[in-house]
Amino acid sequence: MENKKSNFSEWYNEVIEISGLSDKRYPIKGMNVWMPYGLKAMQNIDRTIRESVDSRNFQEVQFPVLITRDQLSVEFEHVKGFEKEVFWVTRGGMEPLEVEMALRPTSEAAMYGMFSLWVRSHADLPLRLYQIVNVYRYETKHTRSFIRIREIHFFEAHTAHDSYEDSERQMRQYMDIWGEISSRLCLPFEVHQRPDWDKFPGAKYTLAFDTLLPGGRSLQIGTIHQYGTNFSKTYDIKYLKDDGGHEYANQTTFGLSERLLAAVIGIHGDDHGLIFPPDVAPTQVVIVPIPSKKVDVDSFAKEVQQKLLSQGFRCTTDDRENYTPGFKYNDWEMRGVPMRIEIGEREVTSGTAVLVSRHDRKKTKAPIEDVAAWTSTILQGIKDALTDKANKYFRENMHHICNLDDLAKTEGFVIAGWCGERECAEKIEERYEFGTLGISPDDSEEKSCIVCGKPGRNGTFSRSY
Repeated sequence: MENKKSNFSEWYNEVIEISGLSDKRYPIKGMNVWMPYGLKAMQNIDRTIRESVDSRNFQEVQFPVLITRDQLSVEFEHVKGFEKEVFWVTRGGMEPLEVEMALRPTSEAAMYGMFSLWVRSHADLPLRLYQIVNVYRYETKHTRSFIRIREIHFFEAHTAHDSYEDSERQMRQYMDIWGEISSRLCLPFEVHQRPDWDKFPGAKYTLAFDTLLPGGRSLQIGTIHQYGTNFSKTYDIKYLKDDGGHEYANQTTFGLSERLLAAVIGIHGDDHGLIFPPDVAPTQVVIVPIPSKKVDVDSFAKEVQQKLLSQGFRCTTDDRENYTPGFKYNDWEMRGVPMRIEIGEREVTSGTAVLVSRHDRKKTKAPIEDVAAWTSTILQGIKDALTDKANKYFRENMHHICNLDDLAKTEGFVIAGWCGERECAEKIEERYEFGTLGISPDDSEEKSCIVCGKPGRNGTFSRSY
């Protein structure tokens, strides 16, 4: 396997292929096959998202994949942002369609026409809905599994509120939701308010969650958007007020994609393969029996497995024949299983099990009656260790500079004074290939722009995927 530090790009592709997460040999570029192991990991990520939003009274829906051209054309600014990325459907069988339809690039156009039917009075608000679906964008750049593709596994939440103040409270709640999700995935991040030219089309402002992959490139792994009344005025989403008048609803959205899985792979893996955080891992614990002619190792292993399954752990026993224990150890390490349990003749005789952590290979011998408690402790330790390691790399690659020429010898996140003007951002990108991520909404310190010298604030720049 490639060395992750020296050749992250090749390592990333190799680990996805070897571990069986995705198969990119499907004959349509950028539309890959989810393999069972990768799909289960993504479903576990979806589960963490659902648990967080469901606990805050969001309701799950599922809208059709097709959107008419008229639906998209209602919001010209919205369409303009994606018009070069839309897949159009123009025939039904052999007959031309009377109305052209698109595979949804996002779902505002599909959902907000229905919102206008559902929202009638103040009592209907706030409306909080989400769906986890595929969206389609004709990506013309170099595609990369889970990072830049044409069929995107997408979580999107959409809300409507009776005031801008309430929609701002929703934006703050999104931050709490994201904090829970990122914690369970052990992912560090920075929040940046995107510049106006890079915000979501139709949004008043966009906040993005950016992390850092090995090699020093940033990856956007989530966004939240404040729409105000921009979309409700276009789609006629109004509610009846107590005084008998009508008011346009204020709206927000929150989007996450399979880039979360890409970040988990890239940030936590090592030269031996994947390392899944326990909440994401398709299999949290694998039991590897070591064959013996003197005792019934397999029955003892199954007993341990049942103890763990009964406590809610995702656990399996590798009872494959014709493979040595050493082969199995390496195989499951490459697939990122957080913990394995080794059981041989000595363990059966003594009523114990050897628990091995994936991230540091530390071994713990535990009595069979305590194996579930020890498993819980070790998995929490793995989660803490992954978080600490990721945060350390993140902090070490966040650089403050005062001189424009320092960009030439820097990678990762670069924080520098910026006036906020597009012209200065483009000069940085043209000369150093560092894109503008935006400003931190919590940082109000005044700084001089490193390009033009005018007053500004700290901006964050990076090379990105």
